[in-house]
Amino acid sequence: MTVPDRPQGNGLLHSVRLYAARRRRARREGEPGVARYLAQVGTLGWMVVTPALIGLFLGRWLDRSFGTGIFWSAPLLMLGVALGCWSGWRWMHRE
Repeated sequence: MTVPDRPQGNGLLHSVRLYAARRRRARREGEPGVARYLAQVGTLGWMVVTPALIGLFLGRWLDRSFGTGIFWSAPLLMLGVALGCWSGWRWMHRE
């Protein structure tokens, strides 16, 4: 989908053009099926869970190495969740 660059100072015009481009794409490609929606939900879920698990595993490894309890696990888990949510939010706005 090709959308013109956002003009400076006219967000309404940009929104209308974006809406029209999405409508043309929907007419051209047809209504997405249930399988596509399920695939999007699954992809979004993995986009959030994967960075969280990586942060948790990295934090647990650091905690075991330095004997620090959950000093690294908790912040890296939260950082992973935040990164995953941000990544998912960006992906949803591109779709």
